[in-house]
Amino acid sequence: MSGGDKLDFEIRPNLQPVSAAERAALLADPGFGRIFTDHMVTIRYAEGKGWYDARVEARAPIPMDPATAVLHYAQEIFEGLKAYHAADGGITMFRPQANAARFAASAERMAMAQLPEAAFLDSLRHLITIDRDWIPTGEDGSLYLRPFMYASEVFLGVRPAAEYLYVVIASPVGAYFSGGVKPVNVWVSPRYTRAAPGGTGAAKCGGNYATSLVAQAEAMEHGCDQVVFLDAVERRYVDELGGMNVFFVYDDGTLVTPPLTGTILPGITRDSVITLARQAGRTVVERPVSFDEWRADAESGRLREAFACGTAAVLTPIGQVRFPEGSFTIGDGGPGEVTLGLRQVLVDLQRGRGEDPNGWTHRVS
Repeated sequence: MSGGDKLDFEIRPNLQPVSAAERAALLADPGFGRIFTDHMVTIRYAEGKGWYDARVEARAPIPMDPATAVLHYAQEIFEGLKAYHAADGGITMFRPQANAARFAASAERMAMAQLPEAAFLDSLRHLITIDRDWIPTGEDGSLYLRPFMYASEVFLGVRPAAEYLYVVIASPVGAYFSGGVKPVNVWVSPRYTRAAPGGTGAAKCGGNYATSLVAQAEAMEHGCDQVVFLDAVERRYVDELGGMNVFFVYDDGTLVTPPLTGTILPGITRDSVITLARQAGRTVVERPVSFDEWRADAESGRLREAFACGTAAVLTPIGQVRFPEGSFTIGDGGPGEVTLGLRQVLVDLQRGRGEDPNGWTHRVS
C-alpha cells in the first residue's frame, strides 16, 4: 500500500453486526451521539513512510499505550459532517471537500501530518456504503460522521509526533436539540474565553472544546442551552457559541456575523449561510459585534433575529440572552422568517432536493 494521495482500503466486514431488528429499535429514537454503527475506518501514518494500512473494519476499542503522545500533549483534531437519505433513494453528503480542507488546515496548525483530500473522502464513502442501513429515514435523521486523528507515537517529549492514527466512526442521529426547531437561550460568559489571537481557535481540536466545558456548565446552571464567548482581549466582542457560529439579522434584512480573525472556527455551515444569503439578494457583513451593541439593538427592535449555526444543529434561533446583570429577548422570542427560510434551504440541499447551483450536494450513491 502506497503512502500517496489515493489509498487502497482493505474491507473487513464485521462478523457480528447488530441484528436488523435491534438496529431498527435503536433507530426509532437515536438521540445524538449515543449510538454507533458496526464499522469504523482506520489509516496509519509514520514519518518517512506516509499513509498506509487503510482499513474498514469492525468498530472496536483502540489499544493505547500509557505513553501515547496524545494523552500527554493533546495533538488531536476532528471533523463532523453528515450523510443523508436523499429524496430519490440515494445517499448524500454536504460539502465534504470543505471538511477535508478544514481537517488539513487543523492538522497544519497542530503540527500534524495532513491527510490527502482523496483519502479523506474515500474513507467517508467506504464507511457510509458498508453502514448504509444505519442512516435514519426521518426528516431530522442523518448519519453523523466523525473523522478524527491523534498522535499515536509512544514517547514523552515536547515535539510533534512522528506517528498518527486517523479514524472515522459513525453515529445515527436525530435532532441536536430535542423538540425540533425552537429558540434556545444563551448565556454570555463573564469569566471564560474560548480562544485568543495566535491560538488554536480556528483549528477544530479537542482542546478548544475542553476549555469551553466549564463555561457550558455555567450556562446550564443559569437555565441556558449554550454559552456565548466574548473576545479574549477586550471582553467586548462576540466570538462564537460553545460549538456554533452566530448570525444577527437586522430590520433591513442585513445579516451580520463576526469575522474570521483566527479565534473563530471557520464553520462550513457559516460559509454556506453567507453564500446562500448573498445569492438571495441579502446584504451580509462580516464585522465585530460588541455585546453592548447586541443588547441595545435587540432592545430597540432594530435586531429582529439571531441564530446559531453548525453541522450538528444546522440553524437554531436564539430567543433569550442572559448575563449576570439581567437578560434580553430577541424579536418576539420565536424563530424568525429569515432563520427558518435559510434553514430550509440548507436542509433541502443536504438531502438532494431542489436546485444546487453551487454543487455542494455530494452524491455517495
